[in-house]
Amino acid sequence: MGWTMTLKDDFGVIAWAWRAGNYLSLFILLSLLSTLVQSDIVFPKDHHFSWKAGQWGQCIGEECGSGGVQTRTIWCVHMEGWTTHHIHCQHMDKPESQRHCFKVCNWHQDLFEWEVSDWGNCVLVPFFSNELKLRTVECITAQHGMQRRRVHCVRTSNRTTVTSRICEFFSQKPSVEQACLIPCPQDCVVSDFTPWSSCSKTCGSGLQHRTRHVLATPMYGGANCPNLTSTRTCSNPVDCPGGEGEYQYSLKVGAWSECRLPHHKDALLSGRTTVDFSTSANENNTVTLHTQASHHHHHDHHHTHVHRHPMSWELEVGYQTRQVRCTRSDGKNAMLSLCTKDNSPLTFQACVMPKDCQTSDWSSWSLCSKTCRSTDLSPGYRLRSRIMTQIPVGGGKQCPALEEKEACNIIGDLLPNCPRYVWRTTDWGECRILPLLSQQDQRLANISILCGGGIQTRKTYCVQVPDDSAPHHRKEVSRPVHARLCAGEEPPLGVKHCSIPCQHHCLLSQWSPWGACLHDNCKVPQGKKGFRQRRRKVLWESSSSPETCPHLVESIPCEDPACYLWQVQEGPCLHNKSACGPGMSVQNVTCVSTEGVNVPAAHCLDDPPPTEVTCEVACPSDCVVGSWSSWSPCSHSCATKTAEGRQSRTRTVLAIPGKDGKECPASPVLEDWRVCNDHPCMVFYWEVSAWGPCIEDTSMDLNRTISWNGTPTCAVGVQIRKATCMKMNAGPVISKRCSESSRPETVRPCFLPCKKDCIVTPFSEWTACPSTCMPENATAATQSRYRTIIQRSANGGQECPDTLYEERECESLPVCPVYSWRTHKWHSCTLVPDSVRRGLTGPGEACGNGLETRGVSCVGENGEAANMTKCLRWGGTLPPMIRECRLACKEDCTLTAWSKFSECTGCGSTRSRKRSLTGRSKKKEHCLIEELYPLEEIEACPCDAILSQPYGNWSACILPDPSVPGSLQGWMSHREVKECGQGLRYRAVACIGQQGQLVNPTLCADSGYMMEICHISCPLDCKLSEWSAWSACSVSCGSGLKIRSKWLREKAFNGGRPCPKLDLKNQAQVYESVPCHTECSQYEWRMEPWSICTINTVDDLPVCGEGVQSRKIRCVKKGTMSGEASTVEDSLCDQEEMPPRAQVCFLACPSDCVMAPWGPWTNCPLQCDQGTARNRSRHIIRLATSENSACPELVQSEPCLLNSTCFTYQYRVSDWSTCQLNENAVCGQGLRLRLRDCIRSDGKVVELHKCEQSGQINKWRLSETCVVDCPVSCIPSDWSPWTDCSHTCGSQGLSVRTRRILQEAHEEGRPCPSQLTQTKPCPIRPCYTWLLSDWSRCTIQGADCGEGLRRRNLSCIVHWGDWSVSPPQPGDEELCGDKLRQQIQQNMEQPCFIPCPGDCHLTEWSSWSSCQLTCLEGRSFETIGRRARSRAVIIQVMENQGSCPNQVFETQPCKEGKCHSYQWRTGEWSNNERAVWCQRSDGVNVTGGCFPQKRPTTVRHCHPPCTKPFSHCTPSGVCGCEKGYTEVMTTHGFLDYCTRTPGIDNNKKADVKTNSGRLKPRPSHAQDLFSEWTLRPVGPDGRVKLWVYAVTAVGFILILFIIALSFLVCKPSKTTKASPPPQKPLTLAYDGDMDM
Repeated sequence: MGWTMTLKDDFGVIAWAWRAGNYLSLFILLSLLSTLVQSDIVFPKDHHFSWKAGQWGQCIGEECGSGGVQTRTIWCVHMEGWTTHHIHCQHMDKPESQRHCFKVCNWHQDLFEWEVSDWGNCVLVPFFSNELKLRTVECITAQHGMQRRRVHCVRTSNRTTVTSRICEFFSQKPSVEQACLIPCPQDCVVSDFTPWSSCSKTCGSGLQHRTRHVLATPMYGGANCPNLTSTRTCSNPVDCPGGEGEYQYSLKVGAWSECRLPHHKDALLSGRTTVDFSTSANENNTVTLHTQASHHHHHDHHHTHVHRHPMSWELEVGYQTRQVRCTRSDGKNAMLSLCTKDNSPLTFQACVMPKDCQTSDWSSWSLCSKTCRSTDLSPGYRLRSRIMTQIPVGGGKQCPALEEKEACNIIGDLLPNCPRYVWRTTDWGECRILPLLSQQDQRLANISILCGGGIQTRKTYCVQVPDDSAPHHRKEVSRPVHARLCAGEEPPLGVKHCSIPCQHHCLLSQWSPWGACLHDNCKVPQGKKGFRQRRRKVLWESSSSPETCPHLVESIPCEDPACYLWQVQEGPCLHNKSACGPGMSVQNVTCVSTEGVNVPAAHCLDDPPPTEVTCEVACPSDCVVGSWSSWSPCSHSCATKTAEGRQSRTRTVLAIPGKDGKECPASPVLEDWRVCNDHPCMVFYWEVSAWGPCIEDTSMDLNRTISWNGTPTCAVGVQIRKATCMKMNAGPVISKRCSESSRPETVRPCFLPCKKDCIVTPFSEWTACPSTCMPENATAATQSRYRTIIQRSANGGQECPDTLYEERECESLPVCPVYSWRTHKWHSCTLVPDSVRRGLTGPGEACGNGLETRGVSCVGENGEAANMTKCLRWGGTLPPMIRECRLACKEDCTLTAWSKFSECTGCGSTRSRKRSLTGRSKKKEHCLIEELYPLEEIEACPCDAILSQPYGNWSACILPDPSVPGSLQGWMSHREVKECGQGLRYRAVACIGQQGQLVNPTLCADSGYMMEICHISCPLDCKLSEWSAWSACSVSCGSGLKIRSKWLREKAFNGGRPCPKLDLKNQAQVYESVPCHTECSQYEWRMEPWSICTINTVDDLPVCGEGVQSRKIRCVKKGTMSGEASTVEDSLCDQEEMPPRAQVCFLACPSDCVMAPWGPWTNCPLQCDQGTARNRSRHIIRLATSENSACPELVQSEPCLLNSTCFTYQYRVSDWSTCQLNENAVCGQGLRLRLRDCIRSDGKVVELHKCEQSGQINKWRLSETCVVDCPVSCIPSDWSPWTDCSHTCGSQGLSVRTRRILQEAHEEGRPCPSQLTQTKPCPIRPCYTWLLSDWSRCTIQGADCGEGLRRRNLSCIVHWGDWSVSPPQPGDEELCGDKLRQQIQQNMEQPCFIPCPGDCHLTEWSSWSSCQLTCLEGRSFETIGRRARSRAVIIQVMENQGSCPNQVFETQPCKEGKCHSYQWRTGEWSNNERAVWCQRSDGVNVTGGCFPQKRPTTVRHCHPPCTKPFSHCTPSGVCGCEKGYTEVMTTHGFLDYCTRTPGIDNNKKADVKTNSGRLKPRPSHAQDLFSEWTLRPVGPDGRVKLWVYAVTAVGFILILFIIALSFLVCKPSKTTKASPPPQKPLTLAYDGDMDM
């Protein structure tokens, strides 16, 4: 061991060199060095204080240059390291604290910089004190190490080194060394020994051995490997017979020498042969060929890079020799004649002069594969290559790597950010409803009127976005790129729900009654023609436009219209003088509109009625007539030619006149008739067409862009529709027949639809053209590009281009150059030179085996010469340049040439050819051996028969793909994905030749497939019946629901649309419910006026008093006019509500008080509160004549009884209907309805106005929007293109295409197909592979042992790609490629050694051990592991041990290593011994790996030793007595002594303790020691005696006294000199900081 340390400063170099000596000098030297490194310290010889100087500070000055000043700090320090005052140090030795310096300018910094090398390997530091001794403590984690690097100050201009002080001006010098950790030492680990080999001899004594191999090599200073071989002698019971104990002789050859060229002149001198026959064991009996080393050809070997390319190759033939000797089985040499017998060994042969591989210079580096900064921080790589200009021949140096790869742009901070790729989408397509329909409905549907919910689709495409920071509008047009660049992100949705508005039916109210006859325009009344109108209103309408509702106003023409009428309110009849008779009544006259609203009197055109009218109050004897009844219903709703409407009113006689009283009027006067509904039966209404398209309004300047809801819209236009006057049940009439005031608007403003130009992406990049040249007659390659429509044109915008896909031929690619090998003529057969042959074997004829060569050159297509690299690339297989040859010797066998092969008779037959011996060869015995010289050859006839054999299973049925290249426009013109119908299925065809080998499949089928038509069953959707008839209304009176349903006809099959939920009877639960209203009675009682009161009189009495009157009652249908009503059976009307047909009447007599009829009852409280009452009243019309006859009561009251005289009312609503869709809608938004009834407290359904009158609040909504989910079928994407075959050859190749789900199935939509991946087989092409055989056994030509060769060869095989399916078969070598180049890449020969009997030799390499990592606590801190193998030494004869080689091992890096731990294992104790071994964590028993200091003991001893007479150590580890003696134990369980066992008869041992002591404490060492003392400190019971404690206490006190006395003596006296206050010593420890 040696080391050198160098310290550099500005003045020179000081170096120390040290060779391994004692460690003390090393320690002193290190101390000195550390002192010098810390600072400049001066130690005066006669003082404990010294000056210490700090580091020089920075150079300070006003200007850069030589005028700077540098300072440093000076301390006075004690030798122990603490700082003190300056007065303790000598001032004459004080270092300078200031000096002049050169201040560096800022621009100087650019001229110099630190150059730092990489850190070196971590090396163990042996000079730590605790590391210098033997390793006795187990290493826990790691060992201390040190790693260093080189730091130089260099000029930036030319990288030359300058002094470090220059760079230190600018920055601190980087550290040159740092601490590091090295894993704990790992000892060599070897396996267990193999079993002993058999004895080397079958008789007498011999040797046998056993070996072990290396599992882990020593690392980090671990122990070396032990001996891998163990040898021992063995003897056989059988003695060797006489003669067998003699030696064996073997011919041993050395390795062939290098191939050399023959000399010219000095062949005799150089070929002299000498043989040494000495018998010394240390010398070899060798045939040595003395030649001068010829090195003139070696200079070629060192130049692997040439700058010129050769135009041809020529080979040279040389010769090589080897040593031959005869060895004896004891390892000594013997005479050659003892080994050679008759034949002389081969000591020379012809060979090819080696030529090293030569390559061109490296090409320039390719561009870095990483051109931008990405998030994964992985480096890029770049390549460079070179080409071979000379192939290696004759064992020349193999080619170096022809391609080199290195990392580049590792950090990539300066690179631009990598482009991002994102998905973009086209605009959504049209909303389509047809895909939602089942097959059955699609056939029946009228596509043009479909509405409601649907789906719309769009295409997604991938684009490159330049940068994150740039804003991107949705419509930004970018060039589309391949979708795989966006593969990391989830593509946007391609399908969404949409809706087409439906023309919903409006929900309308009932018609109002006909209004009064009004002018068409009450503001400007004209003419005497008017209209009566009735109206209805819209209760609910959908989100669609309101013009879809029917007309809301109907008109009837009438005469004498009046918009405003006088309204008269009569006052009481007032008398001036008398109480009866004529009087005056004041009328309140107001002008009101037809709606009853008061208006100014000027609006009423007619003259106003008089404000006063005459009236009359009946006198006591006058006839009293009642007031007019209300007009009866009009008999007809309108007037026809044959009938007109009439209505009447009546009044009755209430009292007959008395004497002299005013008479009653005649009967006709008591009835009044008038014409009603005299308008003709013609109803007119306006009917409007749908609004037309939005067009430009030329009359107004509305074409300006305005904002609508904050967003800019297009120009404003107008929409026009036509209004037509229609006659009910007739058709259109002239417009005058309809009311102009109710005419709907026919023009409205609208927004003109915006023009939308077609938007397309730019064309994608052209697909790549082939980068290599094209072979002759090859089809021209094409490239294509496409673009995608993002937005379709609309409303007159620019149309889309026709061309969305372009294809063109690639630019004319260069045709691959044509070069071919040109072979020269074979040279004559070259033998080993005669001079060499004679020098080795003596004179003889020039014949035997040799070599012949030929030159090879390269020519172009036109025969011109080209350099050889062209043919190496384009010329195909290199022709052979050398072959073996033979010059016939006299003793050789001569044969005729082979005859032609015989004719073949067909496939499977054989053919043969023959030859014969000639001349003397016919009589030579060795020539007649047919194994050596066959005279006939038989081979199988070539056969072109090819068998076509189907292979593997059929593929799935594959439907034809409808997509064509032109449809790549990307706009999703939606089509139903065809999932059924006729397709093709494929099956691979194996094309097999006569020998069962695979051949090109196109010889059997053009495509390499069998194809057959197949069919995929189409899915059948669930089929339901038509709607059933509507059920009856769910309630018999009032509002309810009626239902219709569908039932199941056919279940879904083969992936069709599923059925709705089924009930228990397997019926589909599909129903529809709508509200219905059942009139509680469609019929009503209709009453005629009461008849005259009939009084039965007696004699001549006046006809007055109580009588009877009657009336007719009919049951008629509700809503019919009286003149149009037809009587029906009374049973159809409600019998409980039947009015009375007769009643009692009263005709007042002349003297009676006459009362008016009772008025209506007042209303009871709304809640019919108990205890309340209702009233009715009447008034007096005529007073009685006599005062005695009083008038009856004027007011009548009765209690309010619930459900009798008082009723409450409340609303009741029916259940909701199902969601009602338009008849042309499948799904989407609809309406659900319910009806409202008014229920009386007794349960009867009454008119709604009853609830309104009772104050009930209508809080019930009768309609609301609802949504029916759409039955969206699953929508898969298009199939991807078929991938390339997974294998280029063999039977395992598959081509795959995939698709994904764009829209999952919803509700009763068709489910998704199960097949999202399809595969089809690839054509089975034969695989041609070079098969490298195993190494052959070691063979030696012409000798028994020594140096030989083992070889392996390449054979071309054809196989199916999977050798388990079919074994490989030999194939034509041309199909596998250039064999010579393949051989160049492989090592085809390797030297080997066959030991001679008695040789000491190495075994073969053991197999590689398992891969092992360096681990710490089960965790590895490295990724690459190591594995090892070894060769052990085998000794055959003990006398040869001195010539044995060393055992060897080698390591190799490996992957997927494991962490191993080692642990000592022990066996069971047997006779105080046990087995101990080391075991690896995987269960393998090893030697090494376990820490030796922790090895368990293998032999167990008793402690203390058994020294008692007749005692011995028992297997249980305690002392026992010999046979015939019995143990007597102490109280602690140890053996006290052995006593003789009494006689056999006396079995009782009363005074003897025979308890075993194995469970009691063992005796201490001291007990046996003290037993020999006179004063024993330990008593017989094992306890320490009392006097021992006393002696110990006295000794302790004495020691304390001595310590106190020494302290008092040695204490120093106080100094009288003033001293500074005491300070804590400061220890300065150097930590590597230069600024300290």
